Amino acid sequence: MARICVYCASSEAIAPHYVDLAGEVGAVLAARGHALVSGGGSISAMGALARAARAGGAHTTGVIPQALLEWEVADHDADELVVTPDMRTRKGEMDDRSDAFLVLPGGIGTLEELLEIWVARTLRMHDRPVVVLDPDGLYDPLREQIRVLVDRGFMRPASAELLRWTTSVPAAFAAIESELATPAPAAAVDPAEILEAEP
Repeated sequence: MARICVYCASSEAIAPHYVDLAGEVGAVLAARGHALVSGGGSISAMGALARAARAGGAHTTGVIPQALLEWEVADHDADELVVTPDMRTRKGEMDDRSDAFLVLPGGIGTLEELLEIWVARTLRMHDRPVVVLDPDGLYDPLREQIRVLVDRGFMRPASAELLRWTTSVPAAFAAIESELATPAPAAAVDPAEILEAEP
């Protein structure tokens, strides 16, 4: 069993198929015997994810900052609901409690979480899997930006390869489980490139 941190949307303005995707992820996570770490919200994709995971028997941990208790409508049905003083503490708690990270379609909060946990891996601060599930190309512009950064010398190809891209739920879990079974060493990266220094 792995504790999988899933980053996803809490916006209620997104298309229903993104909420359905999160529910599918929660159900498959439970069926594969994993535990869920999430952002602790009960609405939109975040809520669908946690409810489906619990329905399948998975242990769910929600981590939410005090300021968002009402805005994201806290997941009080979580097996463990952790309330933090701020967003930075929230991300640290989610990080500390997780064995792998799965990123679903989301907004700027999800994007921030993805970049932070990926940068930490490139700097050898952890060696846990970071997998993106993007079935309909929402993150295609990000993938193109990464290609440009590599082409222009701001990022090493090995750093880009530490982020795994998938387009289906089974493929996402297969990527996580494969890497957990045989962890790949984190790439040696010059911290200067993270600070956008000249190559």
